[in-house]
Amino acid sequence: MPAVTESITKNRQPAPVLRAMVERAYGREHVPQGETGWAEELGHGWFNVAYRIRLRDGRPVVLKIAPPADVEVMTYERNMMRTEVAALRLIRERTDVPVPAVHAHDDSHELCDADYFFMEHVDAENLDVVRERLGPGAFEAYDEQIGAANRAINEIRGEHFGPLLGPIPGRTGWREVFLGHVEDVLNDGERRAVELGRPYPLIRELLAAHAESLDEVTEPVLVEWDLWPGNVMVADGRLVGIIDHERALWGDPLMEAGFVATQLDGLGDRTGFLRGYGRGPLTPTEATRRRLYNLHLMLVMVVETVYRGHTDPSQYDWARHQLAEAVAAFDRP
Repeated sequence: MPAVTESITKNRQPAPVLRAMVERAYGREHVPQGETGWAEELGHGWFNVAYRIRLRDGRPVVLKIAPPADVEVMTYERNMMRTEVAALRLIRERTDVPVPAVHAHDDSHELCDADYFFMEHVDAENLDVVRERLGPGAFEAYDEQIGAANRAINEIRGEHFGPLLGPIPGRTGWREVFLGHVEDVLNDGERRAVELGRPYPLIRELLAAHAESLDEVTEPVLVEWDLWPGNVMVADGRLVGIIDHERALWGDPLMEAGFVATQLDGLGDRTGFLRGYGRGPLTPTEATRRRLYNLHLMLVMVVETVYRGHTDPSQYDWARHQLAEAVAAFDRP
């Protein structure tokens, strides 16, 4: 079990509240007995708190609880739990990609101050955790399966660009949606005086200078955006579950995490992913868009460290370095 990561967004709840949540979701006969041993906080995630709950009959399930109501989150992080539930249901209904089944979702805020949901427990290992003991060939084989699964997810078509829960007024085409998405992040950073390492006006100039490349995207598809090895569960050489769908949106499939390394050096070899996805080299316009997406991703990773109250500077320092690389990439052919 990896160490539990810390963030002020983790909305931990006492045992009586967890029992009440179980009763509402599954019925009184399934409420765990005993004082301890039936609830275990899961590690790895930075945003929501997650528990493995053992029901009275011994069946394990997973409970996720959204951040506390009084903790400020980034603009795009609002309503992320409802987004995740919607994404899980879409993927299960329209693909064969293995994702946990949603058992119950409560957005009433009657038992605690936030949304929560229960889902199926995936009995497998986290690919990012076991990666160290895998040989290069074994990891690449898993990565190829990730690419194929991601391609299947991207084949789900939507009716608008932007959030799964509905379009944002004034943002219709992909250019308006994506630039608005990045502007939200920049505004979040300025509101909390986050030092990016690069001037905010420079970022906005780069976006404006290369915005035309976004007009090539005319069909919204389901984009996971956060499908990296840490969100993949594996067993016996197979991908058996993809978790954490809270950042999903209707957009450009080139936003997917598997394409990051095509335009940003030092972020790993994703040859297996690209082979599984079935993508050849990017066109010049696609490469420009991917650079814009890398810029956006690294902005998020810098700014979120402040909103989550991280005391360990390692992610902030790493993300600032990668943001500098993402900016410099626009000067390279």
